[in-house]
Amino acid sequence: MFMEHLSNGIALGSIYALTAIGYTMVYGIIRLINFAHGDLYMVGAFLTLTAITILNLPIAAAMLFGMAGAALFGIAIAKFAYSPVFKAPRISLFLSAIGVAIFLENFAMLVWGPETQSFPEVMTNKIYNFAGFRMSTIQIIIIVVTIVLVSVLSYIVKYTKMGKAMRCVSQDMDTARLMGINTNRVVYFTFALGSALGATAGALVGMYYKAVFPMMGFVPGLKAFISAVIGGIGSIPGAMIGGMLMGVSESLGAAYVSSGYRDAIAFVILIIVLLFKPTGILGKTMKEKV
Repeated sequence: MFMEHLSNGIALGSIYALTAIGYTMVYGIIRLINFAHGDLYMVGAFLTLTAITILNLPIAAAMLFGMAGAALFGIAIAKFAYSPVFKAPRISLFLSAIGVAIFLENFAMLVWGPETQSFPEVMTNKIYNFAGFRMSTIQIIIIVVTIVLVSVLSYIVKYTKMGKAMRCVSQDMDTARLMGINTNRVVYFTFALGSALGATAGALVGMYYKAVFPMMGFVPGLKAFISAVIGGIGSIPGAMIGGMLMGVSESLGAAYVSSGYRDAIAFVILIIVLLFKPTGILGKTMKEKV
């Protein structure tokens, strides 16, 4: 039973990690906690469901459709909701993020309805045994998709021209602008990439639990944010570590302590990590001008 709960935790942690990367990428570029990110996760799940049920696309193409749609939503949010108040006090950005989250939730209710919708069976879900691990087909897909997407993201950030620009902007946006980097394009690309990863996580959750609904992004988005903070906000490897730690701890805690405390476990882990490492596991102390 322990190995089964562990495999569940790894699959759940993969979802948190994908979502947490979106938080940490945006924060690393513009120092903004994008609280609308959890709702982009939800929009991605609904777009994937629409592609399957209405456009009759196979699951792989439907997920790409959801990723592309969420990326466009991310760009629109960055351009119309955050850019106008980017130089305003941080509280303005925070309130804008809350407003966008509320807008996306109500937009989803208007377009897809407030009821929970069933996600269709897109594949045969078999159970496999690997050295004591009992994993289903969907759990394996979740882990594999996470590994592939994080590998692609790491390649983009480390080896592409846009990735180098992202690293420059994350260090000092004003200096990067003076050096000729189009910082607006970097910001929009970062939002698009983070939103696409969040949409993938939402689609995978829809496949896993076979249900999607307009408020489905709130609690996972909050836990993914906590995962990013635990790992060290601004660090992509930290987001991966935080997500896995969160997923495994939640699964084991629900199994051996109580399922009623599974949401509280996230906050307990956050408090413990921040007591001993205020910057997170892989976070670095940063100096800011005031």
